[in-house]
Amino acid sequence: IFVFALMAGQIVKAAGTDPEMFQQLLGFLLRYSLVVILGLAFMVFVFYPALVALTVKKISWRRFASGMRDAQITAFSTSSSVATLPVTMDCVNKNLGVSTRTTSFVLPIGATVNMDGTSLYQAVAVVALAQFHMVDLSLAQQAVIVLTATLASIGAAAVPSAGLVLMIIVLESVGLNPGWIALIFPVDRILDMCRTVVNVTGDAGVSSMIAASENEIDIPETDAAAA
Repeated sequence: IFVFALMAGQIVKAAGTDPEMFQQLLGFLLRYSLVVILGLAFMVFVFYPALVALTVKKISWRRFASGMRDAQITAFSTSSSVATLPVTMDCVNKNLGVSTRTTSFVLPIGATVNMDGTSLYQAVAVVALAQFHMVDLSLAQQAVIVLTATLASIGAAAVPSAGLVLMIIVLESVGLNPGWIALIFPVDRILDMCRTVVNVTGDAGVSSMIAASENEIDIPETDAAAA
């Protein structure tokens, strides 16, 4: 409730006293948020479970999706990969059968470096802001946005809304106004909660694939049969 109240206050502050501007901004934020959430949901519920199921024979799509549930809920609540790290390690170790040796090495690195949800969010946000201001981006500029967003996400701190600050770099890389960030600030908190779920899910997926390559996945036969 507090997050939505904060969003409402920021939208009113950005739109000012112009009702037309308020409707225009609200429509833009709704479409932008929907695209980001659909992209993040695809990565969480389709891409990573399918990738793990294809590369790790011992972990099915259903087992991966259900095994990461607690970590995903914690990530959504805290908006921090580092704060979720103990829960992520527990889920990957107990539910997915990944060895402690692998989880203790891969997951802390992933919580710091692997910010795939943040990179997707930054790329979509920059393109959306350019369209809102009627700026036509060339294919070369869009490629630069993807590359810069990927590099910026690697350097993002594992704390809430860190990606919003680094978006300045992505905007400046294609000559756009960094001040445009203020337009998407009202909905950033709820989107930050969603992209943290993707970051945590990606860490678990990579950890599972590395463990499989090292033959360090041990799922009890009863659990494997149930999955």
